[in-house]
Amino acid sequence: MGFLNKYLAYDNIVIQCHDNPDADALASGFGLWLFFKKNDRNVRFVYGGRNEITKPNLKLMVEKLGIPAEYVKELDAPDLLITADCQYGEGNVTRFDAKKVAMIDHHQFAGTPGDDCCIRSNLASCATIVWDLLLQEGMNPNDDKALSTALYYGLYSDSNQFEELFHPMDRDMRDRLVRDEALLIRLINSNISIDELGVASEALNDQTFFPEDRFSVIESRPCDPNILGIISDFVIQVQEVDTCVAYNPGHGGYKFSVRSCVPVTKANELARYLCEGIGNGGGHRNKAGGFIAADLFEKSYPEMGIRQYLSERMTMYHHSFEVIDALSYDMDTSDMDMYIKKSVPVGYVIATDVMKEGTPILIRTLEGDVDQIISDDLYLMVGIEGEVYPIREEKFKSSYELTDLQPEFETDYIPTIHDTIYGESYSLKDYIRPCIATGKTRIYAKKLNHMVKVFTAWDPDKYYLGNPGDFIVVREDDLHDIYVVRGSIFDKTYERIA
Repeated sequence: MGFLNKYLAYDNIVIQCHDNPDADALASGFGLWLFFKKNDRNVRFVYGGRNEITKPNLKLMVEKLGIPAEYVKELDAPDLLITADCQYGEGNVTRFDAKKVAMIDHHQFAGTPGDDCCIRSNLASCATIVWDLLLQEGMNPNDDKALSTALYYGLYSDSNQFEELFHPMDRDMRDRLVRDEALLIRLINSNISIDELGVASEALNDQTFFPEDRFSVIESRPCDPNILGIISDFVIQVQEVDTCVAYNPGHGGYKFSVRSCVPVTKANELARYLCEGIGNGGGHRNKAGGFIAADLFEKSYPEMGIRQYLSERMTMYHHSFEVIDALSYDMDTSDMDMYIKKSVPVGYVIATDVMKEGTPILIRTLEGDVDQIISDDLYLMVGIEGEVYPIREEKFKSSYELTDLQPEFETDYIPTIHDTIYGESYSLKDYIRPCIATGKTRIYAKKLNHMVKVFTAWDPDKYYLGNPGDFIVVREDDLHDIYVVRGSIFDKTYERIA
């Protein structure tokens, strides 16, 4: 049993989402309401604030999915109040008294977390949290198509049409939920008002272009997050623009949307760079976004406005990295030390144990998605922090040997593998076998003092990012087998040869 089970001890329960609820808030509250309803509890789903829901897509969502969201101005104190997609006491949440309060949210936490808080700010939507919590309780959202459609649309809306997915769990939910496609089309095409069209027009007329680094910064008035995506989608189509960021102020900070159309810049990486230490961000290779917390921003950059910050941060990024193409790069090993792998148990998966030869797959990890095609000599190494990288059978057998020692994975997400044709998904944890390094394979390595982007020999279309403190590594027996090892992993898995 999971987080929700303990609250079945209560009968008079209220689920509350934030004022002016969006699709994610409605979906999250709906999922929690259904859980308690199915367990025969007396439960209500409410929201407060100055106004009832007016946006056409949200009114349609409530009507067609049967979401029992009540607009209230007063509330008798329940035995239990659970806030969904918000935090009790915050400015965007009408305060109602309750005998006990619990919180479920994906925004940055404003207080000290406790046993009654389920805050996962690394996820793109609260709907994802609720989906996971329901699965933990043995309740499959796919058994109720209205609920699964609501959760899907909640994530869709809060992640800028799935382009700003921070965590593999978000992508897992997106891929696994069944949904009412006809209704989703109606919801998606009821999303923009004439006023919001005007907001986008104003923003486009006020964009700033930086020709040296080929990027644009666009400020918008407060609007639905999807409007930012529309703005940045439009700007990135300009021939002179390689990257762009559109942003606007909102409750508690600044929402932003990032686009890239060049292979040397992943939008999700740029998004994380823009909000490093002051928020969270992520997404896809070409489309991403995030949120900058106002209090953290003002504390870190007290003399700077948000537009100046984003402009300067974008400039810094474009001058901060070196690009290495492993297939053509001649690595100078003269200033690198030699290492061997420690005898630390790690995991490996024989790819054909999971799917048949020739199947195109997507490997989903915390670091992103990796595309491969199943072959009879393809193995997948699974490191102690859940990192995954392909290796050929011949190289595996020369570098590793089998062991009875089990790996101790230090990760909250075991990678999954997806059949990109039929959409079937499998967790690698069901196929992982233990192995240890033979100690025969030697590498050259050095710690990075700047950002490096490595286009590896096994995946030449995508780069792997190395940050200061990480290690650039090349095998002694193959000087084009160049890759990056995170600093947190390197000392655990390699030892220097004296």
